[in-house]
Amino acid sequence: MEAVLRNLAGTAELLAVAGRSGVVEQWDEQTLSRAFDWARYCEHVFTRFHNNPGMRRIMEKQLQLTNQSLQAVFPAYTDVSFSDLSQCQHLLLVGLLSNPELPSSIMKILFDSMSPANTKQSEYQGVSGLCSRIIQCKSACKVLSPLTDVSAVGADAEVQGAMLMEELAALLSQSSEACRAEHFLDSVLQGCDGAAHHFCLVIAAALLTTTNSAAQTASQDFLLDWLQRKPSELQHMCSTLPATLVIDLSKRHLKFRDAYCVVLKNWASDMEYSISDGEWVQTGTNQTSVSFQRLTEHFLALLEACPSLREGVVKELNVLKISDGDFDVRGLSVWGDLLSIINK
Repeated sequence: MEAVLRNLAGTAELLAVAGRSGVVEQWDEQTLSRAFDWARYCEHVFTRFHNNPGMRRIMEKQLQLTNQSLQAVFPAYTDVSFSDLSQCQHLLLVGLLSNPELPSSIMKILFDSMSPANTKQSEYQGVSGLCSRIIQCKSACKVLSPLTDVSAVGADAEVQGAMLMEELAALLSQSSEACRAEHFLDSVLQGCDGAAHHFCLVIAAALLTTTNSAAQTASQDFLLDWLQRKPSELQHMCSTLPATLVIDLSKRHLKFRDAYCVVLKNWASDMEYSISDGEWVQTGTNQTSVSFQRLTEHFLALLEACPSLREGVVKELNVLKISDGDFDVRGLSVWGDLLSIINK
């Protein structure tokens, strides 16, 4: 019994360190694995003893003593109760995500454990399942604000998007951490190599996460600014995500809508008319291949969803058409052909 009490005290200390100490900067994959092992251990202890009043009282007394010691070390420390042991992995995950000192290498491990590209058996499958269950217990995880429609991006991407926002908020809460936040995003992008579509879903989920604070809004603004500095990723995102999802992002964020308009114009300017095909085709200088039909569908969906854009877009396309010679004959100006479809 003494060993169990020591382990409970040690796990409570672990939770405090994970959420409030700079020690996590030194964590590696082995440390993370051991931390979740101890968290699972405490969940088993709760399952075994929660219906035993005598044992429960002893454990509650031990936790009370440990909490008092931790309150003297960590400002604003939150007590760990016996009932909290039932969701110890959850508390560990949330603590790590809220710690601005969490290294990007650990975040990549947590992300990789959920990525569809990671087909190998992982020690963190328990973490993956835990993340997925967070969606089903939103009231217990107030730091992860849910999307209105989970099915739009998928459950895994929604949780990863919320994780992304939580880590950005933690980094940006430190006035000198903007560089670390950008490095973190770059690391996540690099870690998603080979799973570009999933990465796009995670970014979309992060940007569509409901914001309940100024810090969350600032995190989304930072992510949008970062995305605008990654034109290849932005173009891939606009071309591979479902059109409805891209439109939702455009309606939610003015910055994304403006960047989306630039992407559409770049796609059009990269096209030339193929006489043999009788259609506008991309010249091949752009990494993202989009047909003229798909391009027009993007324009029409955007203007339907954001009617206030129509006047400005039509005016700009007219200017571009005039710069091409102001021809009304099909195949002479991509801008003229776009206008003829938009104005129908």
